[in-house]
Amino acid sequence: MDTDRFDRRKFVKGVGAAGLVGLAGCTGGPESGGDGEETEMSTPSGDDSDSDTEDTETEGSMSSTTNIGMVYATGGLGDGSFNDQAQTGIQRAAEEFDIAFDESEPDSVSQFSTYQQQYAQETDPNYDLVSCIGFLQADSLSQTAPDYPDQDFMIVDSVVDADNVRSYTFKEHEGSYLVGQLAGLLSSQSFSAGESSTAGDSTNVGFVGGVESGLIRKFEAGFTAGVKSVNSNIDVQTTYTGSFSEPSAGREAATSMYSSGADIVYHAAGNTGIGVFQAAREEGRFAIGVDRDQSVTTDYADVILASMVKRVDTAVYNAAEATVNDEFEGGTATSLGLAEEGVANVYGTELGDQIPDDVKSEVESARQGIVDGDVSVPQDPSNV
Repeated sequence: MDTDRFDRRKFVKGVGAAGLVGLAGCTGGPESGGDGEETEMSTPSGDDSDSDTEDTETEGSMSSTTNIGMVYATGGLGDGSFNDQAQTGIQRAAEEFDIAFDESEPDSVSQFSTYQQQYAQETDPNYDLVSCIGFLQADSLSQTAPDYPDQDFMIVDSVVDADNVRSYTFKEHEGSYLVGQLAGLLSSQSFSAGESSTAGDSTNVGFVGGVESGLIRKFEAGFTAGVKSVNSNIDVQTTYTGSFSEPSAGREAATSMYSSGADIVYHAAGNTGIGVFQAAREEGRFAIGVDRDQSVTTDYADVILASMVKRVDTAVYNAAEATVNDEFEGGTATSLGLAEEGVANVYGTELGDQIPDDVKSEVESARQGIVDGDVSVPQDPSNV
């Protein structure tokens, strides 16, 4: 291990992004389980070469190893959702290809430019690709990318028009339609599973978003449309907390909804969504997760009916694979929906088996209808 380099990385974390000079920070890597413990650059699993050789290949300017820098969304690793899904993609790529990667967890939007630039400027190692996770990075990347025309970037959840940026977006509204239909169908009947149940005397569901934006409104629009496809009279309560990293705000918003009669609350709020699950357990109601199967990645499988999985990991993996194979295409945009298996409705590990088969059949019919083009899903709540 290059001790001097590792010590500088520890220093990066201590001073924050504003104090970075010529080096991208490395925090919360795969070896640390997302808990913020500093790690040296990750290497592909199963590499049985000795550590001195690994360090030389990783650090040296003559290395053939592909180096990738990961700049995560605010909220950080350990969210059991968006960032963790992205990390799964780069970990898979590291296992299958000759890839090493470093990770950075900005605390605020203002730090995105700094981390993006640090990776682009670094020469030991030289980063072949910088992966920018989350739509909030778009403004920063729009300014950073032109300043580093020889650096390849990718971004998830937004389109940045630059020759050296490959953009990946998702049809979140399509997957959200399915979980909305699920919520509408279950709210329209008496349903119990585990320690939770629908109210029985109301048809009422909720949506909790993080930072309100065109992207998150796609989740809301699809969810609401799915609910209304079951019964136009079902009430859909909506709250935006303004943050992706405040579970207390998610808990407060969801508690208010459950108290107002909501049977099921769906969130698109990152780590804020953990508070939604807390409220569901406390109120004896249900919740729907997002981005990953959150019945697996959190401790709230007892209240999670399903999750709207978004394959951020696929986008990260594909960009890494293209970089390794020298097939990376900047200036392109890819959109992944139900047809491309970029989004999906995944039933919870504990409660999924208890959802009636006729409900699942209706949801599956809707999925096929969207794939076949027979069902059109709005992307803006004002069009529902």
